[in-house]
Amino acid sequence: MLNLDTHILIHALAGSVSREERGLLESNQWSISAIVFWEIAKLFQLGRTTLDIHSLPFGRAMNRIHVWPLDLTVARATKYLDFRSDAADEIIAATSVVYSVPLVTRDRKIRKSKLVPIAGRR
Repeated sequence: MLNLDTHILIHALAGSVSREERGLLESNQWSISAIVFWEIAKLFQLGRTTLDIHSLPFGRAMNRIHVWPLDLTVARATKYLDFRSDAADEIIAATSVVYSVPLVTRDRKIRKSKLVPIAGRR
């Protein structure tokens, strides 16, 4: 199972991921942190994505994706991350730490982390 950050999920649903990302996504079940729903809604509201969480295709896609809760354990884990970023990115990364699920992300800060399990990291 893989944990997808918001931008990877958006690009994956649009079919615009890199070859490496495609290889990871095609061979693993997808999951997301619950905060991703909020982030996509805000990006849509700001006109930075056309992905609408109210659309039927989005709802169908989410039926196939595991959603990790934003709970007390994840919130506490953000305190121990070895990088600082916006709250949503920290929650997504902490979700991967808490549930030991590799994260698919392009975010350079997160990819440099020694604590966050990164998918495809060699």
